[in-house]
Amino acid sequence: MTTASAHCSLGVNAHFHKKSIKFSSKSESSSVNFHPNGEFVKISLKPSSGSSICSKGCVGRVCSLPEIGDAFPEKPPTPILDTIESPMHLKNLSHKELKQLADDIRSELLFIMNKTQKSVKGSMSVVELTIAIHRVFSAPMDKILWDVGEQTYAHKILTGRRSLMHTLRQKDGISGYTSRFESEFDPFGAGHGCNSISAGLGMAIARDIKGKRDRVVAVISNESTMAGQLYEAMSNAGYLDSDMVVILNDSRQSLHPKLEESPKTPINAVSSALSKLQSSKLFRKWREAAKGLTKKIGKGMYEWAAKVDEYARGMIGPPGSTLFEELGLYYIGPVDGHNIEDLICVLNQVASLDSTGPVLVHVITKEDKVIQNDKPIMVSNKYNEDPYEMDPQPSNRMETYSDRFAEALTMEAQLDKDIMVVHAGMGMESSLKLFQEKFPDRLFDVGMAEQHAVTFSAGLSCGGLKPFCIIPSTFLQRAYDQVVHDVDRQKIPVRFVIPSAGLVGSDGPTNCGAFDITFMSCLPNMIVMAPSDEIELANMVATASCIDDRPVCFRYPRGAIVKSNSSLCHGVPIEIGKGRVIVEGKDIAILGYGAMVQNCLRAHSLLSKLGIEVTVADARFCKPLDIKLVRQLCENHAFLITVEEGSIGGFGSHVAQFITLDGKLDGSIKWRPIVLPDNYIEHASPMEQLALAGLTGHHIAATALSLLGRTREALLLMC
Repeated sequence: MTTASAHCSLGVNAHFHKKSIKFSSKSESSSVNFHPNGEFVKISLKPSSGSSICSKGCVGRVCSLPEIGDAFPEKPPTPILDTIESPMHLKNLSHKELKQLADDIRSELLFIMNKTQKSVKGSMSVVELTIAIHRVFSAPMDKILWDVGEQTYAHKILTGRRSLMHTLRQKDGISGYTSRFESEFDPFGAGHGCNSISAGLGMAIARDIKGKRDRVVAVISNESTMAGQLYEAMSNAGYLDSDMVVILNDSRQSLHPKLEESPKTPINAVSSALSKLQSSKLFRKWREAAKGLTKKIGKGMYEWAAKVDEYARGMIGPPGSTLFEELGLYYIGPVDGHNIEDLICVLNQVASLDSTGPVLVHVITKEDKVIQNDKPIMVSNKYNEDPYEMDPQPSNRMETYSDRFAEALTMEAQLDKDIMVVHAGMGMESSLKLFQEKFPDRLFDVGMAEQHAVTFSAGLSCGGLKPFCIIPSTFLQRAYDQVVHDVDRQKIPVRFVIPSAGLVGSDGPTNCGAFDITFMSCLPNMIVMAPSDEIELANMVATASCIDDRPVCFRYPRGAIVKSNSSLCHGVPIEIGKGRVIVEGKDIAILGYGAMVQNCLRAHSLLSKLGIEVTVADARFCKPLDIKLVRQLCENHAFLITVEEGSIGGFGSHVAQFITLDGKLDGSIKWRPIVLPDNYIEHASPMEQLALAGLTGHHIAATALSLLGRTREALLLMC
């Protein structure tokens, strides 16, 4: 068996043969895995403490991240917080000390925001609520579930993760969401919202069946109330009547702008007294006794008494509060979410009741809450402008794909009055404000109602309009049944726009768009395409606008556009199913799909320096596949590599299906797919994620070299 050795630029010795390569040094170890035929797949690196992996896959010595306070000497004192190591320590604090703790946590959150450049606005609103929950309930025995990740940072600080908050949403750091893998205080993962009541109800039923006595608390938000799953869960909770507490954190930050104009729920001494009365054990027992008495008198009396009770509670409660009662949840509120005494009083009374069934506590909070006896905390909007940006950008940030898409769509809409926009997801992209300002009556933001958005778009199309249904890749997963039956099966021309496709940096696997190529391209009537740059994106907007006989979708990634100095021009429709050759060579062909075409071009640049002539082609379409282009690449080259930023079963699988049935694999052509690995890639910077996925230009070039039998050069390229 052939063996050789090489010395990497970092002084790491490598010994390899056709099956594997082993590195060795005093401080690092790693390996390169090959296919059975001896071709390169990926280098696996295991750095020692204090090392990191660069974007090329190399191991380099770096300084460890400073501890909190090292780089920021202006860190404010937090005397009470410094004494808290677990939620149990809150039990012995006085109300005055709890108020000081709230100020300490807000100071800590501001410090974290300045250090990590991550938004903490959502967590600022729930500091007192988080303290009250952990004061009253006993986690992790009691289960505390959250819907929205950004509201959990105070929870993380109080549950033993304060020292790690400076690594928030960074590679190998703590998650921006609750995670079962991160802490026993996170019983369920928060991600896309609206799941906490469903999961909490399941835990409550399991508790009842097993005869346990732990309590379940689910915290929901304004955004969650836009999602249908939440109401399905509340209805089922009311029917099953299992004990659980649902807390609605109402920060008045609803996604729909018209809801912000509605009257705000008042918080005063009267509402506080009524909330305490509603949650009191005496009142609840009296109410249950009255129910039992009227049932004995007769059905008519019971129904009349129930209507009186509903009417009376509707009179003292805020608008809409009777909806929760109709679903079977006992409503308590509104409660001042920044009054720790009231919160603890209400939650203590709720927690002390036995066999109460599901209870909803309505808590009113403000995201601009100030530190008591101090200057107001100013939370800059630059950290919360766009929920789809993977990292906050300065005011002079580079233009993104989302910016160019909005500009291209606005230009199309100026020429075609039938173009409409339907947006769904956690929040509307700030770039779409351009379209909204020009055509306010042609944009519909439905919030976290993706299923409705898809079928609503189908209805618009049936009415003769041209809907562009914009749903980020990870959120489109929730509406797949509607995509299949309400759109594709009926060949209704809905134009699906899929932003945040592929890896999404610090948002990690929660918002990663890994699967859309696969689940959209398997639909019989769907046209599936992806642009390689911003010019192609404008062309695909124009193409989608012209398609009126079937559905179409196209995806684009987060991040900056390819050519920052390129001028915006009107898109030109592309022939359906027509790819293009960008660079021609004779040694090997690389067929890229979507944004990965740019990394294919980077691989071409690396390989050309080694004297290798590479053809780089842009597939444009996954379905219908440009079979003429694929056939041409197979006939003119001995090696073909397909590259995509998607899961197994996507573009590469369609290519494999064709070349297999066409008999190309029976000949001399060797084909290798490069796709996302079959695992979830955790939060990190975009370049770190691409390196972990094996999708950088260096990885593509190394795969090409191994196909050509130049394994040693493949290894050296990755060192």
